[in-house]
Amino acid sequence: MGNGNNPCRLCPRLIISQAVTFADGTLTINIPAGSYRSGEKYCIVIAQAIPEATTITAPVVITIGDGTVEYPLNNLCCAQVVACSIRTRTRYPVRVVTNATGGSFRLLGRTCCAPNTDLASIDGTAPAAPAEGGGAA
Repeated sequence: MGNGNNPCRLCPRLIISQAVTFADGTLTINIPAGSYRSGEKYCIVIAQAIPEATTITAPVVITIGDGTVEYPLNNLCCAQVVACSIRTRTRYPVRVVTNATGGSFRLLGRTCCAPNTDLASIDGTAPAAPAEGGGAA
């Protein structure tokens, strides 16, 4: 205890969101400005409440600082994460994946238990609209 070391330092790869917004059918998590290196692991904490108007099937994207580019948040299978799969005040380990034209953030673990929104079957007709319930993940 008193040896001068600071045992309370946070990991430099711990990223706390600056804002969470819902617009145009997309849930956006904004993280601090910076360069997030390809292949690096980061832990993103969603610090703000998820807006109540968010629909459960809204795709989740990440923006960086004042930038306008939206990077998808993908699960282990490379499918885009939807709003019902994430929670506020939760830490998500991710790895940055880049390509020649952009990139994404890929979750390193499973998301919270989420309702299965897949159709039970398909028959060539349009599915019924989901019941209005409001609220989000």
